Amino acid sequence: MAAPMEQAVRDFLAPLGFEVYPFKVHRANNVGWYNAILQPGFHLQYQEDTLAFVVLSTPSMFEKAFKPFISQQLLQRVRDPVDECVSYYISALKKSLPEQKVDVMYDYEMLPSRRPKVLIQTAAHVAGAAYYYQRSDVQGDPWGEKKMYGVCIHPQFGGWFAIRAVLVFPDVQAPSLKQKAPADCIASDEKRIALLESFNFRWKDWEYRDFVDVQERYSEEQKTYFATPPSERLNLLGLQGELEDGSHY
Repeated sequence: MAAPMEQAVRDFLAPLGFEVYPFKVHRANNVGWYNAILQPGFHLQYQEDTLAFVVLSTPSMFEKAFKPFISQQLLQRVRDPVDECVSYYISALKKSLPEQKVDVMYDYEMLPSRRPKVLIQTAAHVAGAAYYYQRSDVQGDPWGEKKMYGVCIHPQFGGWFAIRAVLVFPDVQAPSLKQKAPADCIASDEKRIALLESFNFRWKDWEYRDFVDVQERYSEEQKTYFATPPSERLNLLGLQGELEDGSHY
């Protein structure tokens, strides 16, 4: 049942500029999936072989999903407009699958403990969607006590994409799903160090997004939107009001 479910999810979301990658929550057949590489406090509580998907937005999502969402005046002005757009279409996906239970965890959602509901970059890595580069991927860590955040790089889009959500199908088991390793696009220590420093220290210049040869980038309009402070984005869209400062791009 996993393959038809994957096709149904992909058929719904791909025309809107999203990519979908399947993964399993648990370890199965001695293969490490999401829970297998995390501390117990971060585990997702589902049965062995439970099917899940990580959802990415590609550069085309802005034109294919976000602008139509805004033009149709669907925005409720509760959160960031892009977050709300993603939620709208994923809710529509759930309605298109009335026989299936679907648990959704968005990239910005937190537990009462203030831990993320899901470690979204880890999910992207184990699903083979994008390689999650962390300081542990560098030989001879040069940063000492300094905190360094990791970053996912997509083989076609580099850093010009976003990881938006994880969908879990609790009633669908995928025992035969094979794990696909993410493409390791940045093989040398020198480039990995440069990538992590660019992301951590100079993320606003967006240089980290171009550490690989990319097939598509954000349009100039999209760059302008994401470069605008969240509190001013409604005005940029020709709308009134203020937003919560919790946007992701």
